[in-house]
Formats: sequence, C-alpha cells, structure tokens
Amino acid sequence: MNEKGLWKKGRKLTIAIQKSGRLSEKSLTLLAEAGIGLSNGSRKLVSHSSDFPLEALYLRDDDIPQYVFDGVADVGMVGENVVAEKAREVETVERLGFARCRLSLAVPRSVDYAGPSWFAGKRIATSYPRILQKYLNEQNITAEIHEISGSVEISPGIGLADSIFDIVSSGSTLISNGLKETEVVMHSEAVLIARPGLEPVKQEILDKLLFRLRAVMRSRNNKYILLNAPNEKIGEISRILPGIKSPTVMPLADPGWSSLHSVLSESEFWEVIDQLKKHGAQGILVIPIEKMIV
Repeated sequence: MNEKGLWKKGRKLTIAIQKSGRLSEKSLTLLAEAGIGLSNGSRKLVSHSSDFPLEALYLRDDDIPQYVFDGVADVGMVGENVVAEKAREVETVERLGFARCRLSLAVPRSVDYAGPSWFAGKRIATSYPRILQKYLNEQNITAEIHEISGSVEISPGIGLADSIFDIVSSGSTLISNGLKETEVVMHSEAVLIARPGLEPVKQEILDKLLFRLRAVMRSRNNKYILLNAPNEKIGEISRILPGIKSPTVMPLADPGWSSLHSVLSESEFWEVIDQLKKHGAQGILVIPIEKMIV
C-alpha cells in the first residue's frame, strides 16, 4: 500500500524527536529533505505530517529510548550515546550521519597523565555513569563515579571531581575549562531506533521512511561529476570513475572527445580529481545531488 493509502486509513508511525538541542534541527531537516513536513509550533509536543503517515513526539533526548521501548513511540531519532547509556531493548535500524561526537575521559591540563591506570581511586564526574562503569570494568579500574547533569566540565575546577567523562565534539569546551582529553571511550552519532516487533503495517511505513532517508543521505555523501576526455583515455578514466555501475559516455561535437558522467563519493573527491586530471580530463564539473536512488 502506498503512503497516501496508509494515511487515509489512519495508520501512521510515531517518531520521537529531541524537542530542542543539537539533534532537533538536523532531525527535522533530514525529514524535510525526505519530503516529510511536520507542522511544529514552538510549544507543540505533538505534530503531524500532511504528506506522509507519520506523527512526531517532541521529547527530551534522554527519554526517547524509554518511550520507544514502552511503545509510546514506534521509532526515535537520538544520539547513539543516549541509547547506550539507557540500555533499553531497542533496535538501531539506521545510522543517520550527523551529530557526530565522542565520549571521552579528560583530566586537568596540569596532570602528568600516563595511561588509564591514572583513574584508579579517582573521582570522575559524568552524565553517563553506565557507559563509564562498563569502560572501567573492562580496564579493571576502580574509581568513584559522581553522576551529575549539565556543566560536567567545571567539576574539577570547583573540587567536585578529579576528572570528567563527557561528550566531546571540537574539544574547545575542555580547553576553556583547563582540561585535556585523554581516553576516547566511544564514538557516537545520531541513529534511528525502533521498537522490536513492529506490527506489519507500521513496519511497512518504517520501510518507506528508511527508503526516503537513505536516498537523502546517499545524496549528501556523493557528488555528480561531468568531464570531457579524449576517447583514447576513456578506459583509464572509467576505471577511476566506476560510478554506480559504470560512467555514462556521450560523444562530443569535437571529434575524438567524449563527455563522461558519473557519481563520486565525497570522501574520495580530491584524490580522484587529481587522478582524472593526470589522465587528461578537462572541464570537470561537480554538482550536488538532491536525491539518490539505487
């Protein structure tokens, strides 16, 4: 059944989204780019899509795994670190590629740090006690964990703790508080989680949602490339630019030359461009892709 048919029958998927903060805007942007608009006012806790069988609940990020686990929401967009900390039986169905960060241990810059054993017997302030305790157990380290919420980085400065365990993005917050990162415990990004055992109709909607999200995410990670090349170099250039299957080759009005069209991964962009130029490619154009269906 198509999306409109499901919507008309009143069947919908409920998604939990962070109501404010670093994941909220990017989650809504991703849905919008996937053609799913949500009528969200600044004070609304629930909003509905008029063009896709979806409704959104706006929650604190820490509450999202619990709401999905309890079945209040079917799916949720939340940080991988929150999923790990809350340890609810939910399924990660897609990595979303934004809000990347790491969870790290940090100590005052004046500390002569020699390794993880330094934390033995120390006081560590954190908002992620479960993840931290798991790491300490793996390292056979006994330490005193102080669970606090917010402003973890000031704990050593006010004498509450000897060190911290917290989210790190750029590291600027650590520097401004006289701290240095020592051990990276976990890498995290936004993920889409789901309640296990969704009923078939809701699973069908989730599959359609994933199809749209993946098309958007592929477009972000790839570029459309057009170039001109001498015909005798097409074989070599095609090996550099395989595309989804193989490049599209079209003859130009100028004899002996052709235009090649392909798709290029963002991560390979500069290395491949250099190779193309060495093999005689000219007039290289790189264009963003709005959607990419494979």
